[in-house]
Amino acid sequence: MNEVILVVDDDSANLMVAQKILGKEYRIAAANSGMAAFKYLEKNKPGLILLDINMPEMDGFETIAKLKKEEAYASIPVIFLTADKGVETETKCFQAGAVDFVGKPFVPDVLLSRVRRTLELERYRSNLEILVEEQAKLLAEKTNRLNEVQEHIIVGMANLIESRDGSTGKHVKNTQTYVKLIVNELHKKGLYQDILDEEYMQNTCKAAPLHDIGKIKIPDGILQKPGKLTDEEFTFMKKHTDYSAGIIKDIIGDLEDAHYVEIVSNIAMCHHERWDGKGYPKGLKGEEIPLCARIMAVADVFDALYEERCYKPPMRPLQKVLDILEEGKGTQFDAAIVDVFIGMKPILEKLLEE
Repeated sequence: MNEVILVVDDDSANLMVAQKILGKEYRIAAANSGMAAFKYLEKNKPGLILLDINMPEMDGFETIAKLKKEEAYASIPVIFLTADKGVETETKCFQAGAVDFVGKPFVPDVLLSRVRRTLELERYRSNLEILVEEQAKLLAEKTNRLNEVQEHIIVGMANLIESRDGSTGKHVKNTQTYVKLIVNELHKKGLYQDILDEEYMQNTCKAAPLHDIGKIKIPDGILQKPGKLTDEEFTFMKKHTDYSAGIIKDIIGDLEDAHYVEIVSNIAMCHHERWDGKGYPKGLKGEEIPLCARIMAVADVFDALYEERCYKPPMRPLQKVLDILEEGKGTQFDAAIVDVFIGMKPILEKLLEE
């Protein structure tokens, strides 16, 4: 059955012309006013509405405003019909919520092509919505698998970003491992019990790979520089924390659980803050810095020191790196987290050998 198009125009001649142009492909319903259109819509739902702008009593803009307020009609696409082809009118049409507009008098090929395109897009949108619903149901039934796939995607994306500075993803894997070790040991020792519940621990470990995602916006010349950065370059490099938070909000802000989004944002934004308040970007100090970011800071600095980076050789032996972390207790790092990390030296030695 052909789709129904409701043509709303107070000029009967225009209704007849629209019927002649479109009638071979579509079923046409006609209304000579906005009120008549709503009368029709009480019992019918067309696939498209062609709506004249200049009508008495209720003009096109008033009519579409009422349509958009009614849930039953809001999704019906509207094409405005107008003799005014000015830019201001065109802008107003789209701002009102129309998908397109057609000038009068009608050019048959133009009117027909605009209608065809709009209905094709509407069918595509409808089919896409159905597909999304079906996929959502399928994914809901496979939650565990989804989480695994999602984590692989997150890690893979983080690896791609990290590989730009020559770390080939190793930093992402290493830091996530260290974060898991720290989180589990803190929990085991009963530290930060008011924060470290099961959900917080899982989200912190899951979020760790995204801590430097904002580096995607840092130019290669800075990110891959083999030597020390200039003050200007370092100032630009520090922006990766803000970039990270923005990217996270854009890509997962509406998709993920709010608690996870908060943790991953805190890690990305705050893992360069210092316990003494001399870090960046906000100059937070002590427990003002979210726990997840304080954990990430120790893991991040340890791996940056121990492993080779584009700007430095690896630091050896392990004890030398641990000594630097020890020196940073209470100034750069949360002392309790450093103590826990250093206390895992036998585990670290075995892990690093492997």
